[in-house]
Amino acid sequence: MTGFLQGSATAMITPFTQTGVNFDALSQLIEYQIENGTDALVVLGTTGEPATMTEEEKEAVIRHAVAQCKGRTKVIIGTGGNNTARVLRASARAEELGADGILCVTPYYNKCTQAGLIKYYESISQCVHIPVIAYNVPGRTGVNILPETMARIAEFDHIAGLKEASGNMAQVMETARLIRGKCDLYSGEDALNLPILLVGGSAVISVLSNIVPGAVKQLCTAAAAGDLAGAIALSDSLAPLAKACFIEVNPIPVKAAMNYLGFASGEPRAPLTVLESEHAARLLEAMRSFGLEVRA
Repeated sequence: MTGFLQGSATAMITPFTQTGVNFDALSQLIEYQIENGTDALVVLGTTGEPATMTEEEKEAVIRHAVAQCKGRTKVIIGTGGNNTARVLRASARAEELGADGILCVTPYYNKCTQAGLIKYYESISQCVHIPVIAYNVPGRTGVNILPETMARIAEFDHIAGLKEASGNMAQVMETARLIRGKCDLYSGEDALNLPILLVGGSAVISVLSNIVPGAVKQLCTAAAAGDLAGAIALSDSLAPLAKACFIEVNPIPVKAAMNYLGFASGEPRAPLTVLESEHAARLLEAMRSFGLEVRA
């Protein structure tokens, strides 16, 4: 299926206190995104640290996000993992709770074969009636969805698109060619948002847009309108901040950045740690250079 998502989607962080989820801060973060025109919120994606959360916490976050958005923007829930039975339960539950779609990362550590990937996404597509986004991030999972494999997956019912974060533009272009007209392509890597949009991507699923949702939305709008000069200028201005967002493993820097902007995002959960002081200085420099008012 095509047409589910256009424009900018934000891979949302989950704000924590010492004892649980900070729902007041989550509400503020959601409103910040909606006010700046974000087209969809990806909640409990890998940036949201769901691997460190209890099932009760995750369900409460889904309920909160769906209720607050109330049709003002799409809510996509991350349900992927390396236990297919658990993924199917989580996906069906997300649909029951009102999600507009689900995002399913490839199984990690198990390192299944390409045939295993096809079976994994086929099983997910058969257990829900809402759009399913596959997520390819081999640097984090150890598994790569090859172009020919994604062409097979794209034929399943409810497969809406692929979030591509392989970092390999030759592979991205071949995937785009093979899935065109079957399902959509989304950038999952902020450093490659513009080139992926220009080879046919219909949206970005961005970590950077936690910080600057309006600018990321403008980039997507310019690219879709064919304003290449404007899109390049926006991409150039965002590049240093995007680089700083990944100065340590995601979501360590972006959570620090949101704290610097005045949102009570808290610290990442163990085994992740707070941003190192040297890297914090570089992140703050990038934020200030972009014109952001920081509190640090």
